[in-house]
Amino acid sequence: MALRTNPDVQRLFPDFHARELDYYRRTRIFPIMHLVAIRRDVYEKHPFIATSLYKAMTEAKDIALAKMRDLGALRYMLPGMPAELDEIDATFGGDPWPYGVEANRPTLEALVRYMAEQSLIKAPIPVDELFVPVFGQ
Repeated sequence: MALRTNPDVQRLFPDFHARELDYYRRTRIFPIMHLVAIRRDVYEKHPFIATSLYKAMTEAKDIALAKMRDLGALRYMLPGMPAELDEIDATFGGDPWPYGVEANRPTLEALVRYMAEQSLIKAPIPVDELFVPVFGQ
């Protein structure tokens, strides 16, 4: 990562963390870190795959969040980690990386809007048309 290895690379805002949290509180937009895609032909042949993958990833995330919150044996020795966890709970309702369309709708709608504004797509696409239904969410 150039941020720590190149002296010419620095954060635009020194108080970036406070700004990120403020932006999320105002807009409900938080950058999506990863997106998982299933090829259409695979989904059409095995439609259960979307639900199975969603459930497996949700279980894995739940395990990771539980381990992160085990204050009896901190996984990481970060000063102020309990306070950071409290801030995550207060800001994000306990889950800073929610899965599913509804939980990410403000971010997804902003993404589509920005893509259209920047001529990366012809026109905004309704978010519900971008994803297949996952049952049991």
